[in-house]
Amino acid sequence: MQTVIPWAVIIFLLALGYGVGHWRENRHLKSLARREEALKDVTVTNWKHLPRDLHVESAFLCIGSVVIASDYFKTFAAGLKNLIGGHLRTLETLLMRARREAILRMTEDAKAKGASIILNARFETMMIMRTMGRNKGGPMVEMLSYGTAIRLAPTPPKQGVSEPDA
Repeated sequence: MQTVIPWAVIIFLLALGYGVGHWRENRHLKSLARREEALKDVTVTNWKHLPRDLHVESAFLCIGSVVIASDYFKTFAAGLKNLIGGHLRTLETLLMRARREAILRMTEDAKAKGASIILNARFETMMIMRTMGRNKGGPMVEMLSYGTAIRLAPTPPKQGVSEPDA
């Protein structure tokens, strides 16, 4: 009976970690989708140059940064997979969520300053393994995205074409 209780506690904690982690991850993914839809008018690209027909009013650096931690269930599952090696699918969503969140924060920064295009978008990633005393926590990832935000100038009228009277 005494050996059953510790196993029951471990199974309960793993199930709780899975359930809460899954719920929070789904909530974050829905939030990302809503925010991406609201920012679809800002173009993010890795182009280094604008097309010649666009007129730039101003350009500035925009940055988005986020640190996202893995839940204990995913950490446990990744640890088991690490014993035999292979593809760690449990941690892929961690990187995907961090990438999307960093892009959104960068895009929100650019839009708040009036930009409609982000050129030369880049990413920096750092995996963080936190250790606090003897207790080891799960993996975390820091994602930084940055680019050149462009605020476009109003298009000047073409030479020789008069504007219609309003």
